[in-house]
Amino acid sequence: MPNRLAGETSPYLIQHAGNPVDWHPWDEEALSLARREGKPILLSIGYSACHWCHVMAHESFEDPRVAAVMNADFVNIKVDREERPDLDQIYQTAHALMTRRSGGWPLTMFLTPEGAPFFGGTYFPKEGRYGLPGFLDLLPRVAAAYRERSRDIAEQAAELKSALASLEPAPDADAARSASSAAAAVAELVQRFDPEYGGFGAAPKFPHATDLELCLTAYLRTNDAQAFEVVGVTLARMAEGGIHDQLGGGFCRYSVDAQWTIPHFEKMLYDNGPLLGLYADFARVTEDARFAEVARGIVGWMTREMRAPDGAFYSSLDADSEGEEGKFYVWDRDEVRALLPPEAHAVVATHYGLDGPANFEGRHWNLRVSAPLADVAAELAIPLPEAVARLEAAKAALFAVRAGRVRPGLDDKVLTAWNALAVAGLARAARALDEPDWADLALAAADALRRTAWRNGRLLATRKGERVHLNAYLDDHAFLLAALLELLQTRFRIDDYVWARELADVLLDEFEDKEHGGFFFTSHDHERLFHRTKPAHDNATPSGNGFAASALLGLGHLCAEPRYVEAGERAVQLFAPAIARSPAGFSSLVAAEADAIRPPPSVLLAGDPETCAIWQRSLRATPRPGVRVYDVAGVALPAELTKGVTPERGAVAWLCVGTSCLPPIADFAGIERALDAARTD
Repeated sequence: MPNRLAGETSPYLIQHAGNPVDWHPWDEEALSLARREGKPILLSIGYSACHWCHVMAHESFEDPRVAAVMNADFVNIKVDREERPDLDQIYQTAHALMTRRSGGWPLTMFLTPEGAPFFGGTYFPKEGRYGLPGFLDLLPRVAAAYRERSRDIAEQAAELKSALASLEPAPDADAARSASSAAAAVAELVQRFDPEYGGFGAAPKFPHATDLELCLTAYLRTNDAQAFEVVGVTLARMAEGGIHDQLGGGFCRYSVDAQWTIPHFEKMLYDNGPLLGLYADFARVTEDARFAEVARGIVGWMTREMRAPDGAFYSSLDADSEGEEGKFYVWDRDEVRALLPPEAHAVVATHYGLDGPANFEGRHWNLRVSAPLADVAAELAIPLPEAVARLEAAKAALFAVRAGRVRPGLDDKVLTAWNALAVAGLARAARALDEPDWADLALAAADALRRTAWRNGRLLATRKGERVHLNAYLDDHAFLLAALLELLQTRFRIDDYVWARELADVLLDEFEDKEHGGFFFTSHDHERLFHRTKPAHDNATPSGNGFAASALLGLGHLCAEPRYVEAGERAVQLFAPAIARSPAGFSSLVAAEADAIRPPPSVLLAGDPETCAIWQRSLRATPRPGVRVYDVAGVALPAELTKGVTPERGAVAWLCVGTSCLPPIADFAGIERALDAARTD
């Protein structure tokens, strides 16, 4: 019989519905049961695409012997970290404080019935190995410790609660925001940059799109050649690597090696949305078609494999298929040779390294660019266009064969925050590469969120099928507000503007710390948890506080609403000491700080629609960091957006810096002069 997880929205939880473990979701029923029976809680946090989560499930949670011990001594709670990032943040941080080790998934924590952690780890094998204790041996020891050392556990819980509180930012009225934070952050990133393979530090390597974004902005604002190298080398090496799906487009979550060759093969929506915008913008800056093709590959993957029927996007693809990590993606050398004509195989083998040693588990090849196509063409003594044609034909043939394999599992829940990142990436890329169809995709996804996740003036976090639930978090609101600002620059719709203001009001009413500034991760009416976080660091996803501050500043200046501007400034002020200590850890907040110190210009175009469209397209052709352009031609504007009288004929532009606007400008050359002057003032 299935356990209580069978009715959940998370595919990850549903995967465990048939376990002999008496799993509960995190809810009041489970917490009350633990309190009533005086049992500790065994909390297991993971996600659908997590390889080691599957390993621990197969070894332990599907074993009746292990389940019997778990059921006898614990109240067992299974959590999807993607649906409950609030719990994941708390217990990952607690794990780090308790063990002095980095966390990860699966996260295995043992809690008191009140939710206080007293022991934990990540993956535990069923029998002891890898220097780790066996789960079967560990469980009775933990249960005995809970029974016999209750006073020690209570004292530890109090100390841990205090330690968690000490990690939150303390207000400092004397802390000064610094215009040099961005330069200091970029300098730190340059120091950590790997000039040969790109990225930051050694293995494992993650994309760090937010840090690359900061470097690209630094290059555009100050012509910083080192910042340009960081972005260019990293994006090029990632695109060539095995972290990039050479056949199907899109990027995996991270690379286990420094060369980007072998990823953990899960593909997450939250990585690919920001990377799409970044690759498209870099293609516009460099006019290099290679980066545009990577962007097109991401969009192809998103629309082909991740798009729901209503236009929203699913969450992730699993790392495993048929019980093996990467099996869907990797190749046998003889298989490739048999599939392709000799002339195509000659190109593919050299270009993707099939003529060298196996790079995956000593037996298979994960495709990555090992030799530039121009070099392959020269080696084969054929024209480069011929090599390109052979490669494209070979890729199509391999892709068709791969499509017939057993596919990785699809996590088909729709997460509001991750969809917002995808909407923003599509909107940016549509402007950068003049792809109106991508704008249509972004608008459709935003509309799907409005129809399903926006209920009675409040946002919900997750949807599976028709069921939408869970209070939305800071990231949901902040990322969606930022995405709506991107949409307004791409194709201005008054409904999106109204929704942006409604979201901003919820942010201020339900998430802001009115006393000290900044935004809590959970709303004021959220359930009471062991700790309430106010996150600032950029991690796998950007900082909700950084995105909230930037978006509120941008929206506040657009509609001349001081409440939004002041809330954004208070958030920046709260985190200013932390930014000063280690700016590279706070790229999103560093960007918000720069906007707070020196608001970027915004341009409203009104009047003749044809002229406004030409002006907008021309303005997009020149990358100007921070400049927002809104084409409001033909839109009935609310009073706060009406900057002046729209001419009966022709078009007009209003250029505003902060809430101060210049007189109307009636020619394109005048707009460019005003923008150049605003940049140098």
